[in-house]
Amino acid sequence: MTALVTRELSVRLGHQNALAGIDLALESGRFTVVIGPNGAGKTTLLRSLAGLLSPTHGAVLLNDAPLSRLRGSERAKTIAYLAQSGSIAWPLPVRDVVALGRLPHEEKPDALSPVGREAVAGAIAAVGLKGFETRPATELSGGERARVLLARALATQAPVLLVDEPVASLDPRHELVVLEVLKAHAAAGALVVAIMHNLTLAARFADEIVLLDGGRLQAHAPPGEVFTEAQLAASFGIAAHITREAGGLVVVAERPLDPP
Repeated sequence: MTALVTRELSVRLGHQNALAGIDLALESGRFTVVIGPNGAGKTTLLRSLAGLLSPTHGAVLLNDAPLSRLRGSERAKTIAYLAQSGSIAWPLPVRDVVALGRLPHEEKPDALSPVGREAVAGAIAAVGLKGFETRPATELSGGERARVLLARALATQAPVLLVDEPVASLDPRHELVVLEVLKAHAAAGALVVAIMHNLTLAARFADEIVLLDGGRLQAHAPPGEVFTEAQLAASFGIAAHITREAGGLVVVAERPLDPP
């Protein structure tokens, strides 16, 4: 089992406290979705979990060991991080872009091991891009490029996958495709954490929700315990209607609340 734990994690960016005293325990086999209003500290938390930001106070532990002590090469094989602003600059074939996910294993796109070839092919198929292997990635739509980058992260076969806004540029069908991939990846034993703004999709797919507001942890619990009218009013400033249907919780933001 893989575990990521934060202990009193605080991060200061410039003159602002982006995170303050965050205590979290995340485990493999669960799909965790991080939500919160703009500026809540969501991306800062994800970058801290990836070891890309150093805590001002506290620590991030990977399997009870400080993440800061993990060598860069080992961290790259253990934690796959996909930023929201990821881009593809060169007209490489889709297969070669995805194969870059094997670099932490010292495999190059033109010299993959049998395991690497299987990982790349499986990742491409998982995100619905089978048949796109030879197409230049720069000629794809924004949503297709986003799925290429997700496939690259999946091809790493890291036990921890951290993704920032994985469905932001996708059409409704591919939103569901990607979220089903992430859910299945967690169910297969990975530790998966994603930032999302779509509350209904978060409620439907997440095993657990992490709610941040003002850099502080407001809730860490199953969706049914986090998505309440009172909590959404307090953290997002919205009046919401919440119902439970066959597919899970449905969260409808009805109107903004007047500021206190």
